[in-house]
Amino acid sequence: MISRRKFLRGLLGTFLAGLFTATYGFVIEPALRLKVKRWRIEPPLWTGGALKIAVLADLHMGEPTVSLARLRRIVARTNALGADIILVLGDLEAGHRFVTRKVPMKDTAEVLAGLEAPLGRYAILGNHDWWHDRAAQARGGGPNRIGEILAAAGVPVLQNRAIKLGTGAGAFWLAGLDDQLAIGIGPGRFRGLDDLPGTLAGITDDAPVILMAHEPDIFPKVPDRVAVTLSGHTHGGQLRLFGWSPVVPSAYGNRFAYGHVREGKRDLVVSGGIGCSILPFRLGVVPEITLVEIGPPT
Repeated sequence: MISRRKFLRGLLGTFLAGLFTATYGFVIEPALRLKVKRWRIEPPLWTGGALKIAVLADLHMGEPTVSLARLRRIVARTNALGADIILVLGDLEAGHRFVTRKVPMKDTAEVLAGLEAPLGRYAILGNHDWWHDRAAQARGGGPNRIGEILAAAGVPVLQNRAIKLGTGAGAFWLAGLDDQLAIGIGPGRFRGLDDLPGTLAGITDDAPVILMAHEPDIFPKVPDRVAVTLSGHTHGGQLRLFGWSPVVPSAYGNRFAYGHVREGKRDLVVSGGIGCSILPFRLGVVPEITLVEIGPPT
């Protein structure tokens, strides 16, 4: 029979473990930690040269987790990686009710304009970038407030558009898809503004293609013509233990929750992102700058 002393020790241990987990999940991991997550992939259909891509996803700007000062540090660390190109994958404003101080989007855009890479910096819009634009919701479409602010600051936004970058054998197409959950049409129902066929129709030669798509759920529809798809949105579930997340904002659950996925001849990389949605809580998914290094198959 367990003694009273052992029972009290066990109770205290449980309480302290819970307190540590809560403190870590609500304070330390989401607001104080940052890592660089590297993925080295060799897409079967990649015909370009070596390419290093730095990805920032799901900033969800708003104190106390992602302040403007923290964003400046993230930008400096991203620049120090020496990437060939830097991509911002949408959801720039905080998506939860626990923001203690909002960060003006104009200030966010000005800091992001400090991202430096030889092939430039580009962005796409995420669901929160549309949901937070009430005028766009009322219109049922663009223009989008955050997209305009980014463009004015010198961060081009690709909305169902593809552009060719690089030269010679190292040239490739960068395609940006508009958001798949952009416009609310009822409780829990959304209409996307994404146009994958129209986006790919702008590609006019055989150079390899990289697709930016905020939500990874488009991936099963992406044709083999696209060598690599880069996504965010899921935050890795925000809670991820032993490679599994109990809740993932995706119709495919853990299939596209996080990391590198290869299906057929196509590659997908889902960034764990920086910020938080619904709750300012992360556990087992440290905020990350995602570095994707692409090389031809050996």
